[in-house]
Amino acid sequence: MTETNAAARSGAIEVDQFVDATPARVWQTLTEPQLLARWWAPGDIAAHVGHRFHLDMPGWGQVPCEVLEVIEQERLVYTFNTTWTLAWRLVPEGTGTRLLLEHTGFALQDKRERDALERMGPGWREDVLPRLADVATGPQV
Repeated sequence: MTETNAAARSGAIEVDQFVDATPARVWQTLTEPQLLARWWAPGDIAAHVGHRFHLDMPGWGQVPCEVLEVIEQERLVYTFNTTWTLAWRLVPEGTGTRLLLEHTGFALQDKRERDALERMGPGWREDVLPRLADVATGPQV
């Protein structure tokens, strides 16, 4: 069974990315708007439960989000549109950080949602999280 097929059956995307940076630096990369814009999308994110913000996603426009859970430098959970949730977990590992993403909320009975799940899994793994790692390990601007 391929990872994509397993994700399609569970309605979730799970990504495990090692980042050669401290949890504090990875946390900044996830929660500071100017850094978030460098690896993913512009948005007015803030790590405060209840904070509502938007991400300006190319091809999607303004996507509404709301922060649901914050454990500084350990866990950040927020909604991404009205049905999806992104849960980020940071685990110290040696001199770096194991970053775990769980993207849930796909309605598998809806073909567009299934298609989105199939496209987004590889996008997170092969493009978005590697860019996050590059920003986290790059020069602090």
